[in-house]
Amino acid sequence: MTMEALPKAPEVDEKSPESKDLLPSQTASSLCISSRSESVWTATPRSKWEIYRKPIIIMSVGGAILLFGVVITCLAYTLKLGVNSLKVLKMIGPAFLSLGLMMLVCGLVWVPIIKKKQKQKQKSVFFQTLKSFFLNR
Repeated sequence: MTMEALPKAPEVDEKSPESKDLLPSQTASSLCISSRSESVWTATPRSKWEIYRKPIIIMSVGGAILLFGVVITCLAYTLKLGVNSLKVLKMIGPAFLSLGLMMLVCGLVWVPIIKKKQKQKQKSVFFQTLKSFFLNR
């Protein structure tokens, strides 16, 4: 028998159409699970840190950027620097001020929104248990 007469065995890199059908699809919907769909399936209570983690981080970063902007702006108006350095500092300082203030306010506004959602979720759970109590009689 010659080498050409033997049937060729599939290599490791080659995949048959059947094996491609068995692989899970990697779509955007399966990769990015939203927090809403996640909260529907998990009934375990979350800690306060898990609930308020993102707004706290946004407020902290916003406060740090705001303070950095204040320092840069103060340095721009108090130091005797060259014309180009002074122009740059006078542009960058207020930019950091506004960016930091915007992030700080976004974090501050986010907290009451989360509190309101938590109250709605508690009411929803209460009404679901009440509904199941009366329907299962």
